[in-house]
Amino acid sequence: MSTLTINIPDSLVGRLQQFAVDQGITLDQLLSSAAAEKLSTLMTVEHLRERGAHGDRAAYRRFLESSADVPPMHGDEL
Repeated sequence: MSTLTINIPDSLVGRLQQFAVDQGITLDQLLSSAAAEKLSTLMTVEHLRERGAHGDRAAYRRFLESSADVPPMHGDEL
């Protein structure tokens, strides 16, 4: 476990503390969870960008054009 000192606006700290209390967790737990969620999101975006770079748009269009033109199934409508 590491200790990290960060500067957060007082107004945000108050809201974070209250939310942690409401959830029955410590502020450390709340911030660790929030940081892990954000990192996971950033890593997912990076992964999708890397995968997208290997995509073949022309092949994708050919695939779509070869698909049957039928109405969506019940429940899949926009």
